Amino acid sequence: MSTDAQSQLSTEVGARLPESFGRLDPGQLTLLADALRRERESRAAGLNEAAEEALKLVPALARGPVRRILFR
Repeated sequence: MSTDAQSQLSTEVGARLPESFGRLDPGQLTLLADALRRERESRAAGLNEAAEEALKLVPALARGPVRRILFR
């Protein structure tokens, strides 16, 4: 298990892959890695949107300091 696709997927997962992943072809591994990356990006974007919406509840004059405190 030492292909580029396996190392890419391992990086996305954040752990060593099980041996059974060695039976997948590089195209499948790349597809899985891409799907994980897109999902992580989508969740991050959703969290950012939610945080910005929540900041609308803070009075306008305090938003800048609150944003700096929360998102250093």
